[in-house]
Amino acid sequence: MLSFWEQDAAPLHDALIVGGGIVGLFTAIQIKRRKPQWRVAVLERGLLPSGASTRNAGFACFGSLTEILSDIDRMGRDAALALVEKRFRGLHKLRETLGDNAIGYEHHGGYELLMDAQMEALQGLPSLNVWLRPIFKTDVFQVMKDRNGQSAAAALGFNVKQVRAVVRNPFEGQLHSGKLMAALETRARESGVELRTGAEVMDFDENDALAALWVRQPGSKERIPFRASQVVFCANGFTDRLIPGMGIVPARGQILVTEPVPDLRWKGCFHMDEGYVYFRDLSTPEGTRILLGGARNIAFEAEATDEMAITQTIQERLEQLLRNTILPGKTPRVARRWAGIMGFGPEKKPIVKRLGPRTVLAFGCNGMGVALGSLIADEAANITLD
Repeated sequence: MLSFWEQDAAPLHDALIVGGGIVGLFTAIQIKRRKPQWRVAVLERGLLPSGASTRNAGFACFGSLTEILSDIDRMGRDAALALVEKRFRGLHKLRETLGDNAIGYEHHGGYELLMDAQMEALQGLPSLNVWLRPIFKTDVFQVMKDRNGQSAAAALGFNVKQVRAVVRNPFEGQLHSGKLMAALETRARESGVELRTGAEVMDFDENDALAALWVRQPGSKERIPFRASQVVFCANGFTDRLIPGMGIVPARGQILVTEPVPDLRWKGCFHMDEGYVYFRDLSTPEGTRILLGGARNIAFEAEATDEMAITQTIQERLEQLLRNTILPGKTPRVARRWAGIMGFGPEKKPIVKRLGPRTVLAFGCNGMGVALGSLIADEAANITLD
């Protein structure tokens, strides 16, 4: 039960942001920058962001060769290339806004391992480079050449019986997701944005004058009203809980991190199987580890959930790839495992639109929140303030 003081002083905000991840914090910062006199608050259901913002792999990427070619088949060339350009611009905006040091950015390039099933993609590589040239001003994808009689896969220590080719992309990098979110939170507070964690939005309603959010605190059944002139929903994979019928479904991504691996031969972000599998080096004081995640494409139905849990099916597949493909003949110990929740829409395009007179939806990372978050936030702020 609220005290008299809490009820009497319940604030009326100019803007409330539902979701304290990358999109939510960037949206709040953009609104506050353009309307410094506004009272802006972010409501986050967890103590930390509850979706994927602190639970992703820390890839600063815009799509591998096979993923982009697959997107062209599904979406058409113009739409797929526009999405690549948006991701690339979003990464630049993220780095310029927060600074590389603050987010732990490292630039070692991106790579893709091609197996027999993906070798056909090499036929589309030259054309894709031509199509991407207006964005990047040079070729993006190059097949790594053999050296000193060794295949590129062998030189990097991969299983040469499985990995037929390695494709390099010099434009991608990696970052520290925890540092990224800490930098965003600091920027939000410095901007005057209120951050409320442990605030789970259970329901909402709106009229021409105001929107009301009904918020539950941890351990309580009581719903506390928060009211605002504008509300922006940035709940990503949890969107369907509040706004059903948008075709937005959760997708769980699972990750593991190994103990330090001596004499690791590579650095950078690596993709496999149209981006469904991904791994990278992870520098720690104890040594260089391998972060490996994905493989939800072997269990799409089971992984279409917002339950934050790891499963034997996915973890066994990741360990199998680690032992057989990435580090053949070695069995590094797993130090940590976790899961994060992404959100996927009917298409890969972002969905940023007004829902009602006082509510806006900002969604559309589709597994690329690091790249797209800042630009989606710009669009959300524009619609909110129009």
